[in-house]
Amino acid sequence: MIKNIVFDFGGVLFDLSWEGAVERFKSIGLADAEQRLDRYHQRGVFELLESGRISPEEFRHELELLCRRPLTYEEVLFAWLGYVGKPMDENKLRTLDQLRAEGYRTFLLSNTNPYVQAWAEGPDFSQTHRPLSSFLEKCYTSCEVGIMKPDAGIFQFMLDDAAILPSETVFLDDSLANIAAAEALGIQTLLVEKNADWLPRLRSLLS
Repeated sequence: MIKNIVFDFGGVLFDLSWEGAVERFKSIGLADAEQRLDRYHQRGVFELLESGRISPEEFRHELELLCRRPLTYEEVLFAWLGYVGKPMDENKLRTLDQLRAEGYRTFLLSNTNPYVQAWAEGPDFSQTHRPLSSFLEKCYTSCEVGIMKPDAGIFQFMLDDAAILPSETVFLDDSLANIAAAEALGIQTLLVEKNADWLPRLRSLLS
């Protein structure tokens, strides 16, 4: 019996746009953005930020070296938010509220960074000005936990911290590697096509 539902962020809760991110990072001076940005798992200085090994200010400094010009916090935030392909789907947010009202425990488990999280926890995240965390019981992010999916450690951290059982948990993600890591721990999974509507399949699984 499923009691807990864990969601990835980009590609599941919001529409992910790698192309949008590349365009914005190029606009602030990162000429080789296609090579430096990844669709699923960041590398280099971008991975250091998402794994919590450098601060937002340290990342901004490193990005200035790559772009060969000074950058403001707002410019870096603008570039990262290129990954957000569309405004938040309010239907998905209402679904999160409904699932909690039905008694399910809901969580976020995401590889992300402090810039994107600043937007997610700010007033511009949703039309009702509610932050992401208000729709879920708890958010587990790679930049805060210090471990990135598909490392089993971040899944185990969530299971232990939330005191939930893998057999009672379903995990939604658009990455095969992340899905495989969750299944290896006994977590039920639902592989989501990037930016697709996952609600009918989730409802079928819950029933």
